Amino acid sequence: MKKNLVVIGYGGQGAWHGDHALKSDVVTLHGVYDIRQERMDLARSRGIMTYDSFESILADADVDIVVCATPNDAHKDIVIRSLFAGKNVVCEKPVALSVSDFDDMCAAAKASGKLFTVHQNRRWDVDFLAIQSIIESGEIGEVLNIESRVHGSRGVPSDWRCQRAYGGGMILDWGVHLIDQMLQLIPNEKIVRIYNESTNITTEEVDDGFHLMLTFASGKRATVEVGTYNFIYMPRFYMQCKRGTAMIEDWQRCCKIAKMKAWNEKEVIPVQTAAGITKTMAPRDEITLDSYEIARPTSDVHDFYRNVVRAIEGIEPQRIQLEEVRRVLLVMEGCFQSARTHQALDVCI
Repeated sequence: MKKNLVVIGYGGQGAWHGDHALKSDVVTLHGVYDIRQERMDLARSRGIMTYDSFESILADADVDIVVCATPNDAHKDIVIRSLFAGKNVVCEKPVALSVSDFDDMCAAAKASGKLFTVHQNRRWDVDFLAIQSIIESGEIGEVLNIESRVHGSRGVPSDWRCQRAYGGGMILDWGVHLIDQMLQLIPNEKIVRIYNESTNITTEEVDDGFHLMLTFASGKRATVEVGTYNFIYMPRFYMQCKRGTAMIEDWQRCCKIAKMKAWNEKEVIPVQTAAGITKTMAPRDEITLDSYEIARPTSDVHDFYRNVVRAIEGIEPQRIQLEEVRRVLLVMEGCFQSARTHQALDVCI
């Protein structure tokens, strides 16, 4: 039997949840609530039931799942009250503005016995899945360095995302996704150093971009970068491994792989560069290198709610584990501290 789902906050992401619930095989869109009347009117125009208050949702015994899709600063109260009202809760990211607030939410989930999870939906992005599949296959060897970037040219959206009080800025908006992905790509390794530089090119109130460098205990390195004032974009993913390199130019492209077959050539022919010649930077040929593309993986975003429902029913563990979410929050807190102090942080995360 399908679970009844209610969306709180019927903005861009809330409407996304509503649209997908209408097409879901495991949940039914039971209703929505938003403090803005025009959004309630929009929902009703689409044939969706609306609630007249948050309290009326909590009092409705037919509600199985509450989705919190409000601005970031409002998450904590909605999540905790929903859990104690006996509802399972899916919260949009970033789930909280501090690790301390998140710990309070987790305590409420434990006390209530209800499922609490976070919509880290970009674990279903096909570019991320392509890089993950290459790592897991061992096709080009052990990871040395991964660079993950998202670039745009329009600054921070001119809504609550550009206001500090509501939890705006790119670390909280995009960083939460890219950091979560990176910790999935390099799992089970402690982060020992964080260094982050944030930018304020288009606004002073919140960060409109950042450049984060993570060092892991094994020596692996990761770069996470978000820019909103870039008019030529760098690759979405660039990964160096011990036996080759992988690159995805953007999330609509296939992954390119250059796999080393042999280290040495019999003779390297120098190439002309600028005012001189070089053997060091001479390109490899087909004798020592294979170059090819891999097909884009398949992905179904409905698998998120399928997992939520199965986890509620005790059939399988929830896909987005709370300890994974907490680790991302710890890294983000380190990002803010490093940017504020202009120093690298020695950590154990």
